[in-house]
Amino acid sequence: MMAPETEAQTRDFVATCYTERKTLRIYGGDTKRCLLRETVADTALSVRGLSGICFYSPEELVISAGPGTTLAELRATLAARGQRMAFEPPDWTALLGSAGTPTIGGVIATNLSGPRRIAQGAARDHVLGLRAINGRGEVLRAGGRVLKNVTGLDLCKVFTGSHGTLAVITEVTLKVLPAPPCSASVLVRNVDATGGVAALSAALGSPFGVSGAAYLPDNAIAVVRLEDAVDSVAYRGEKLCGLLARFGDSVVLPQHDSVALWSEITEAAVLQALHHEALWQVSVRPSRGPAVLAVIAGAGARGFLDWGGGRVMIAGPATRETHDAVTAAAQASGGVWMLLRGDSAWRQNVDVLPPEPPALRQLSQGLKNSFDPAGILNSGRMTLGQSDESKTLLFLKKKVTAQVGSKLHNPLKTFMATSGLGLVSIRKLPKKGQFASVT
Repeated sequence: MMAPETEAQTRDFVATCYTERKTLRIYGGDTKRCLLRETVADTALSVRGLSGICFYSPEELVISAGPGTTLAELRATLAARGQRMAFEPPDWTALLGSAGTPTIGGVIATNLSGPRRIAQGAARDHVLGLRAINGRGEVLRAGGRVLKNVTGLDLCKVFTGSHGTLAVITEVTLKVLPAPPCSASVLVRNVDATGGVAALSAALGSPFGVSGAAYLPDNAIAVVRLEDAVDSVAYRGEKLCGLLARFGDSVVLPQHDSVALWSEITEAAVLQALHHEALWQVSVRPSRGPAVLAVIAGAGARGFLDWGGGRVMIAGPATRETHDAVTAAAQASGGVWMLLRGDSAWRQNVDVLPPEPPALRQLSQGLKNSFDPAGILNSGRMTLGQSDESKTLLFLKKKVTAQVGSKLHNPLKTFMATSGLGLVSIRKLPKKGQFASVT
């Protein structure tokens, strides 16, 4: 096991592993080890030593830190200046039964976002820049330390949520926002799931600036959050209470109780998951959330709705049969799933994420081959046989370059993969005087 304290040490270690074809398990606080599939590797690389805040400009709303920096340190630093990470990264240490300390590297690697995602976007939407080391031991830089930048390829979104399978993050730069001085919630009580989602949709479609929307079946309540100045929250709370009265008994929850409730929702403590149960996250169209809850109840599982009904957090028996029921419910509702925790006896042999269509799978594996040609980084974490399959693709013989004058104009969004030959076609022409090429 290697625990480097500098980017140079990390680079040299990965380069050595690439030369010797040794596979790596990459981790920081190790709190998300049970997510998806267990990585079986020749050795381990801990980025916990790459910690600390290396740049912070409160006036510019930008902060940079090493991947081993704890969420607690980041939150404390930002809170001292009245700021916060707007995407509300959750601490799932208790939920997942982990013993470590969550780090910002783990949050970005897994793209975990809290209830505020519906208003402020996901974690990847707040990543301004990254430094990382690919599977060859090469240092990569993407983005920058300013809010408006077009530096390089849009790799920040590619690496965020890749679970360490494309590169080892050595520094992350985030956009932060001011923290509002007040918050409150409006509860709609004694409402079923369908009515609850209807109430959440009405609140989200209102002009009152909702920053959280959840439905809790055990309590039969829909809850929406308001955040802003004291007078603004009071006014909007009163108006929203009146708007939602047609769905059920509506009341305003004051700040102290509201903060406590949303903490439990963010950390998924409202699930009251037992240590032996499996956990899933299902993402669907919000109107389909109640249908997923109904189906999983028949399989002995339970859950609650977040993101206005679009995210279903589920706990249930850690069996293959329950897993099949959850994934079938997600597919029937046109959604996707992620296995958050499961019994090691079967989670190594099931789809922990939905199988990708052939064209998308080819593109994903092309990215894997570009950044980790030997398949040494967290191999098999997301896909069965990822390492072996990645070595046989035609993308190994193709190199895609995109030049747009002196700037790179987000070419990852201008290309689309075609079937068959692994070629790439241009979907969107660059501006005049710019060009894109495939070699």
